[in-house]
Amino acid sequence: MDSIKQGANYVSEQVQKATAGTSKEANKEVAKDSNAGVGTRLGAAKDAMGDKAKESGHDAKAEGHKQQI
Repeated sequence: MDSIKQGANYVSEQVQKATAGTSKEANKEVAKDSNAGVGTRLGAAKDAMGDKAKESGHDAKAEGHKQQI
């Protein structure tokens, strides 16, 4: 039963990792957009860094759940 829970947690973390990765890539594109204002670009760059941290965190958690299966 615990392995089923760990499997579900693993899948959940993988989904959250993918979501953070998608957001990171979108923010990187905004940060590179020369038509966007400087403030918008800086905000997007900051958000991309935060998304990268979230992505890494979810990856680590997913690996932990995978090891417990």
